Amino acid sequence: MTAASPKARSGSAAPTELASPSSETARYRLVLAVLTLSVLLLFIASLFVGPAAIGFWDSINALLTGQGEAAALVMREIRLPRALLGAMIGATLGLSGAALQGYLRNPLAEPGLLGVTGAASFGAVIAIYTGLSALFPLALPLLALAGAVAAVLVVQALAGGHGGSLTLILAGVAVSSLAAALTALALNLSPNPFAALEIVFWLLGSLTDRSMVHVMLAAPFMLIGWALLAGLGRSLDLLTLGRDVAASMGVQMKRVQAQAVLGTASSVGAATAVAGAIGFVGLVVPHILRPLVGAKPSRLLLTSALGGAAMILAADIAVRLIAPAKDLKLGVLTAIVGAPFFLWLVFKTRRAML
Repeated sequence: MTAASPKARSGSAAPTELASPSSETARYRLVLAVLTLSVLLLFIASLFVGPAAIGFWDSINALLTGQGEAAALVMREIRLPRALLGAMIGATLGLSGAALQGYLRNPLAEPGLLGVTGAASFGAVIAIYTGLSALFPLALPLLALAGAVAAVLVVQALAGGHGGSLTLILAGVAVSSLAAALTALALNLSPNPFAALEIVFWLLGSLTDRSMVHVMLAAPFMLIGWALLAGLGRSLDLLTLGRDVAASMGVQMKRVQAQAVLGTASSVGAATAVAGAIGFVGLVVPHILRPLVGAKPSRLLLTSALGGAAMILAADIAVRLIAPAKDLKLGVLTAIVGAPFFLWLVFKTRRAML
């Protein structure tokens, strides 16, 4: 009886242990399916929401065939690029936020932490301040991309190849603070109030008046960034065991750091270059989805990309419905939603430490 009892207990425990990973996988797939459907529906809704009074079937006909000069112009040159950029930028911010939180093992990490957003914004401000954006419209996104590249080079140089996550965070904060100070200086020395107003409006973040040129400009950099960040899945899973254990299991910390930084710089730099600074998405989305997909950071990457795309598409639809005549900025709405969540997160973290 005594020999059989442990065997019986182990036999009854085995199904429970096996059921947990399988139920977690099923839940993960369900979350992916729901998010994919949400992004698809929001993308379609984004195509048909706007001040132009175009019928549903007329909109579809204009989008697919190009018939109807005015309708085709609205659908193909205004709404389609806006919807594409909304999905691309949301995916970029969600994915990079999840990757950075997994790599830095810091729940408050987000894309702006590395200074990429601030430096890209400063590059765009230089284009507006010097008047280059008026002479050559693509000067603004190109200089913003140049600012993002400069930021990642400086951060990498400051952090060093063997620098830890704390060194990387400090380097990013230093670059971000410098970029913010230089942006404020440009505003202070702006030659006229109209240039200052244009700078402020751009910094608020928006998808208004974007074209397929902006989509084509940002897409290659975003795709490169997505590929780099998506390749971090296994390394992030192993990092949950600790840096030393991960290194002993073959994770090359220098390569992981470079991959995380370069992937974030490429994708977020491109997003900031074409839409301005849009905050809180990379912070909020991973936190909302983490309890739904389990403890594996690799599972959070794709779900956060889909969640970020859904959040930006929904927010962009909202700004068109809330104040269509006032041109409410997308970055303002995401900040209004994200800031209270951030405060709640800080409060929750403080209570957990007590």
